[in-house]
Amino acid sequence: MGLSEDVIESIRPVQDPEMKIGVVDLGLIYDVRIEQQENAIHAEIDLTLTSPGCPAAPEIMAAVHRAGLETKGIDSVHVNLVWSPRWDPKIHASEDAQFELGIF
Repeated sequence: MGLSEDVIESIRPVQDPEMKIGVVDLGLIYDVRIEQQENAIHAEIDLTLTSPGCPAAPEIMAAVHRAGLETKGIDSVHVNLVWSPRWDPKIHASEDAQFELGIF
């Protein structure tokens, strides 16, 4: 498993506080890129939210940032809030998350 996958596994316990479903299972993590910066390993995480007006945005972004930093081998993390493509639970969420959301 590579560092990108390790970062995703570190983020896996982070939940959307309103839905009580993990952001990874919801499909809110669009990408994790690992970059070598001088003597440090940096992770760039692209995160979207369920809606642009999500009141928990700062809380979710901070939790993803903290979780990414807990990944062994990662020295720094930046979370990018992205809106493209627009999140669609029918496309992005895992089957388990879809079931929890009542999407069959």
